[in-house]
Amino acid sequence: MSGAGVLEVLRPGALTTVQDLGRVGRAHLGVPRSGALDSPAHRLANRLVGNSPGAATLETTLTGCAVRPDRAVVAAVTGAPCPVRIDGRPAPWGAAVRVPGGAVLEVGAARAGVRSYLAVAGGVDVEPVLGSRSTDLLSGLGPAPLSEGARLPVGPAPGPVPWADAVASAAPGPPSDELVLPLVPGPREDWFAPTALRALARGVYRVSAESNRVGLRTEGPALERSVRGELPSEGMVAGAVQVPPGGEPIVFLADHPTTGGYPVVGVVPREALAAAAQAVPGLKVRFVPLRR
Repeated sequence: MSGAGVLEVLRPGALTTVQDLGRVGRAHLGVPRSGALDSPAHRLANRLVGNSPGAATLETTLTGCAVRPDRAVVAAVTGAPCPVRIDGRPAPWGAAVRVPGGAVLEVGAARAGVRSYLAVAGGVDVEPVLGSRSTDLLSGLGPAPLSEGARLPVGPAPGPVPWADAVASAAPGPPSDELVLPLVPGPREDWFAPTALRALARGVYRVSAESNRVGLRTEGPALERSVRGELPSEGMVAGAVQVPPGGEPIVFLADHPTTGGYPVVGVVPREALAAAAQAVPGLKVRFVPLRR
């Protein structure tokens, strides 16, 4: 660590974690990729403050967070739209802002969506674990979720901030009326009855309140299996739609297990998962099967 400053956590919020682009190429060790669930929002926040895309940001969940830098920093908030305040005064969301040393930077509750991203110039410079600074909630790797009083090192600022180089409108916003997920047929599609596949394509599902960084859980028509036997554990990828015994699909997200024993009916392409990261409980989910 070569910290050039410190962020003191005053309010950690419901769940705030350190995230970067994740641990690539570690699945053979049983380590998921992890990383920012809404990668476009994470990348944009970094771009706004002049960081590389791989710099670590803070990913908040629903209720935001509040931090106090010990010296002046440039910061930006993207992802779920939310109020941003510096010492109680409104500051812009989706733009680079200067935060004086000792001032309180508050990321408010999400007005739409679930997860906001706070980037500071220089990045959150916690110690990397297996090549990443990301918090992995499933394995416990990386820094612990933020707690009140925690002190997070900030790296040296990379250089001048590109004030007019990027705008938050370049990133897709949270889904409003429904979450549409394209679905490539999975390796165990034949384990399901034809009626189940029709139900998946035509049924009305909702985002479950039990969803988390491991997976987007859904509530809706149970998918009937045609094969009743047990399935040996096999490799899993982000976007895999696994169907447990209850029959309601789960879309695996960044902290998913690297193996699983329930059949995968399909896979949501990675580029569609950012929208899933911003899907609020109760939102309608529609699966759109894609045929090769």
